[in-house]
Amino acid sequence: MRIGVLSERTGTPRRLLRYYEEQGLIVADRSPNGYRDYDESCADRVLQIRGLLDAGLPTRIIKQILPCLNKPRIIHFPDATPEMIATLRHERDRMTERVECLTRNRDAIAEYLAAVCGTIRPPDAAQGPPPAR
Repeated sequence: MRIGVLSERTGTPRRLLRYYEEQGLIVADRSPNGYRDYDESCADRVLQIRGLLDAGLPTRIIKQILPCLNKPRIIHFPDATPEMIATLRHERDRMTERVECLTRNRDAIAEYLAAVCGTIRPPDAAQGPPPAR
């Protein structure tokens, strides 16, 4: 698929897709006219990359762990250094903290909405519109 189609399918700007390609996160073949041609599986890969970026992982770490995230989930990480393992643990712990914070904020908003919606009554449809002044 061409870059415009991939952009539409993933909601990712073309410029960002080119950046992912520069970083080695996705790969495109080139047609004779120079257009990028992405494999169908690239859409899932882009969504996975965006999710990892949204979780706070930098592209340098994403590039290292992407091969481990393919389906089926066969983990093959022959060059896992102690530093890499420590980095991944740190990132996992940061994500856990973010999830907990988001959960607290979601619950607080839900409580607020329940309180506000419980005190505001919708207009009674049987009464009709309010009188004009």
